[in-house]
Amino acid sequence: MLREKIQAETVTAMKAKDKERTAALRLIGAKIKDRDIELRTSDKKPEDNELVTDVLMKMAKQRRESIEMYEGGGRQELADKEKAELAVIEEFLPKQMSEDETRDAIAAIKGEIGAEGMKDMGRLMGELKSRYGASLDMSKASGLVKEALS
Repeated sequence: MLREKIQAETVTAMKAKDKERTAALRLIGAKIKDRDIELRTSDKKPEDNELVTDVLMKMAKQRRESIEMYEGGGRQELADKEKAELAVIEEFLPKQMSEDETRDAIAAIKGEIGAEGMKDMGRLMGELKSRYGASLDMSKASGLVKEALS
């Protein structure tokens, strides 16, 4: 399971005295625990790997946005730190689909559900997320779906 793999990698990084990697892995562990606490009172609890993947995807998205802002603001040292954390986070995420693969998936789903215009964007995005959620950057996919439906 993904959770155990992250914990094992944390121990390995600590033994290797790799401070940056250890810090990033501990941050991931803390976010997962926060989500566990959040879901204690919830009626629906997602599968463990799904929960961990969701947390990792949100963390990756936050890092990408931070990198963009830091580079825009001329703070390269902070951008480099975020890039290092992003690299550790992405180790545990499934391989992301390329733009061409994403376009193919959108075209296939568009044909299946008979999407014709922008009014069908919600249905198309929902189906895309349910099938390819973990291996797809939904913000990029949104632009491609708009392009396909216009």
